[in-house]
Amino acid sequence: MHGPRKLPELVESIYDAGLDPSLWDNVVTGIRDFVGGQACGLFSKDSISKFGVTHYYCGADPHYIQLYSETHSKFDPLTVLPPHGRIVSIPELVNFEEYRRGRFYQEWMRPQGCSDAANVVLDKSNASCPVMMTVLSGRRMVDPAMKHRLSLIVPHASRALLINRAIDSKLTLATALADVLDNLASGIFLLDAACRLVHANSAGHALLAADDVVRAVAGQLVTCSPEANQTLREAFATRNDVTRLAARDRAIPLLSPTGERYVAHVLPLSSVLRNGSEQVVDTVGALLLRKVSLGGQSYGELIARTFDLTPAELRVFLSIVEVGGVPETAAALGIAETTAKTHLHRVFAKTGVSRQADLVKLAAGFSNPLVH
Repeated sequence: MHGPRKLPELVESIYDAGLDPSLWDNVVTGIRDFVGGQACGLFSKDSISKFGVTHYYCGADPHYIQLYSETHSKFDPLTVLPPHGRIVSIPELVNFEEYRRGRFYQEWMRPQGCSDAANVVLDKSNASCPVMMTVLSGRRMVDPAMKHRLSLIVPHASRALLINRAIDSKLTLATALADVLDNLASGIFLLDAACRLVHANSAGHALLAADDVVRAVAGQLVTCSPEANQTLREAFATRNDVTRLAARDRAIPLLSPTGERYVAHVLPLSSVLRNGSEQVVDTVGALLLRKVSLGGQSYGELIARTFDLTPAELRVFLSIVEVGGVPETAAALGIAETTAKTHLHRVFAKTGVSRQADLVKLAAGFSNPLVH
């Protein structure tokens, strides 16, 4: 029997896992039993590649966990994630009949004896790879009672994950952090209120040495775009302005004189940087700059947000890029070819392209963005 009398003990175990992540294995079992599901998993999913990794789980065959990571995470109903903390069942995400005809249900859910699942985003601190929980309900549908029981757990699980993250952060030494930054492919520039360069990682120094997309002029960071320079000068004027620009999740596109595309993001900083042993520099923010890679594929929320695509249109867009043409997309998504064509025509209208090959090129332009 499931009941509130088990809740205090379960909540205590959740916070124990916040201090010791190895305890999550037992916690997911307790959550499954309390909520009343067949299986429970704690996983993360890259919002761009749609690659999913299950960190802790119970009640599922390891074979299907591996299948999810290798293939089926790209076809699950979580194409566009629900808001943080909101519990949603599969019928709330996609058309249920279409879903039952698609690959995810036919090849992953149905063989496990499952029809529906309760899904919730627990931690979106890393927006590009949020941490989620799913409880597979078995053959029955997710009902309000099941959602209610899970809702009693969600705030505690979210806080426990934040505790995990905070402890990990505190254990990271400043010297180790510098080494990590220097091994990143993205250029990172710490700037003061006048956009003067306070610090750059190795990739940042390489970009400066190339003297192409960015350069240092009298100690001030300058990009190849006058419009971007104006945006950065206004944003870095105060720490609050940096925070506001970052909160809008606004990417700054840059096109170098040689025709290479870059994307930049700003990140507010709340601390000062000590230069040497005496001087303290008021670093108000960081600029993260990366060359757009055309070697990978691009997916998800950024495309949907840019072109105002509906979830159904986005699924067709991604399937065209991932799987192939209309017949293959219709089979993968469990929809009629006429439905796939209708969605595809709407995608063409919204994106301004007219060929499926152009969609692939368009997706490549969004690959590997830095999402903060």
